[in-house]
Amino acid sequence: MGESVSLNPSSSVTLPRRASQGLASAAWHSLLWLVVANAIGVMIAILLLFPNLNRLLGEWTYGRWIMVHMNLELYGWTSLPLAGFLFRFYGADRGPAAAWCRPILWLWSTALGVGALSWLSGHSSGKLFLDWSGYARVAFPLAMLALWLLLALTFMRNWNTAENQTLAARSAKIVGLVLLLAVPVVIYIACSPNLYPAINPDTGGPTGASQLESSLIVVAILLMLPYGLTRRKPGSSRWIKTAWIILAAEFLLCFALGRADISHHRPAQYLSLGSLLLWLPLTPAYYAAFEWHAATRRWRFAFLGWWSVLVLTGWIMFLPGVLDHFKFTDGLVGHSFIAMAGFTSALLIFVMVQLLGEEGWIFNRTWSFYVWNGSVLAYVVLMTAAGWREGFDPTFTIVPGMARNILYVLRLLSGTLMFAAALEWFIGATKLLREPASVSLPLQVAQEVTL
Repeated sequence: MGESVSLNPSSSVTLPRRASQGLASAAWHSLLWLVVANAIGVMIAILLLFPNLNRLLGEWTYGRWIMVHMNLELYGWTSLPLAGFLFRFYGADRGPAAAWCRPILWLWSTALGVGALSWLSGHSSGKLFLDWSGYARVAFPLAMLALWLLLALTFMRNWNTAENQTLAARSAKIVGLVLLLAVPVVIYIACSPNLYPAINPDTGGPTGASQLESSLIVVAILLMLPYGLTRRKPGSSRWIKTAWIILAAEFLLCFALGRADISHHRPAQYLSLGSLLLWLPLTPAYYAAFEWHAATRRWRFAFLGWWSVLVLTGWIMFLPGVLDHFKFTDGLVGHSFIAMAGFTSALLIFVMVQLLGEEGWIFNRTWSFYVWNGSVLAYVVLMTAAGWREGFDPTFTIVPGMARNILYVLRLLSGTLMFAAALEWFIGATKLLREPASVSLPLQVAQEVTL
């Protein structure tokens, strides 16, 4: 495959290689929650423009819907593609275990639906992205444990297969299972309202050390992902070794900083966080050392681009004076959008396209690619502008005014366009669940899939 999908003279192009039903189902479930979460996002954007509409919603007002929106994005859209990755990594998407992939995904989605109803009913731990409480706090970790059990049993069954013959492969998968087993336990414990991380006393937010720690976990995931997706290029070990050595050194720096409540005005905090700037050139060089499916090209560039923007703006936003101006404003909303809608979404789509192979065409239509990324960029610019103005006048986004309303109308428009792009992907993913052994791609669609 070259820079575009080859075309037949007939009215359609047949893509013979079909993704497993487990991977297609993971894509479908993740996109289902993306569509639902984005639809809620459009609704709450309307509520910000017309707050009187909250009266029509009874108890299910903006404050409850915003929890549902954020958690569905995190535990639905951004988590389920990783379930597909784990299916492939442990071999659960093929053989006898494949029949259990769909039930596990439905169990996960059901637990997420239970959580949504819990949050709409007013039950929450009060912690951002850790709102699980009551029965939902038990249901979701149980769904995660069910996924872990499938992976563990599949690994045991495939112990003597060719893909698990080497000590390195077995060790990596055993370590992975140990870490994955800890995740539901950690989530359950972390949801306790009595536990909180170190706090920046000048902002009420995270310290530089805690931000460095969480960022390095993301970097570690970025470095591990290729090993479950593809193989290295010959003679490319230099950049790979360099990246892992720098990651280890930065973790040592993170441990040296400790977990105390320290202000971002301390040079050690913002200078240590600045060490993440090393990953601006390192991450692209690292990913260039691996072989990727041609269909991943545009989303690989997209996620690396958003990653660079995220790292650079994240450090700038933490600097003394800058953070003091933007704290508790829409500016931080815009920055979180770079992280979730920009970097994380592009990364996950890149992973899914690599897993789906030829069937990754559902994400590669020109219209939805540019609409999604362009809308995210517009949203970030709008919220940064609103946050900058809000830093001078905290009433700017509270009291309706011409400038504020224009920004929020454009924000609604960008959110609506993102919803439209997500809906197109979801419709495409639904086609992947059909039983025929190949997907017939309309000629018009194939012409739009430029890589």
